[in-house]
Amino acid sequence: MKYNLAQINIAKARAEMNDPIMQGFVARLDEINRIADNAEGFVWRLQSEAGDSTAIRVFEDNLILVNISLWESLEALKNYVYKTKHVELVRDRQAWFTSYAGANQAIWWLPVGHIPRIEEAKEKLDYLEKHGPSPKAFVFGKNFPAPE
Repeated sequence: MKYNLAQINIAKARAEMNDPIMQGFVARLDEINRIADNAEGFVWRLQSEAGDSTAIRVFEDNLILVNISLWESLEALKNYVYKTKHVELVRDRQAWFTSYAGANQAIWWLPVGHIPRIEEAKEKLDYLEKHGPSPKAFVFGKNFPAPE
């Protein structure tokens, strides 16, 4: 069986997306999503009809944004996150996002063809927060190979 790598990351915005404080982030969404869509190893990402996931609210706190995507490999995801213009958003995230108590990202393997559900991704965050990195849910710094 072949596997893809799923990831969820969440961030608590400093304000609603239409607030001027979020303008620098919102102005780059189309560009960054286009880079993801065209990145080597990209498979799928959660998005609204507008093409991004900022309008999708899955937590009680409406300022928590969610991003879920699927990649062919850990290397493909790392390349997108750290070796494209996306890294600029990572570097500048404190301008738009506050610190978040708890796990804010989780990575896990899924059989090719399986698209992660939002609840499934939230469960991975919860698992990681409670149990730490394992083959069930992990982070870049402590990752695990795809199942045999």
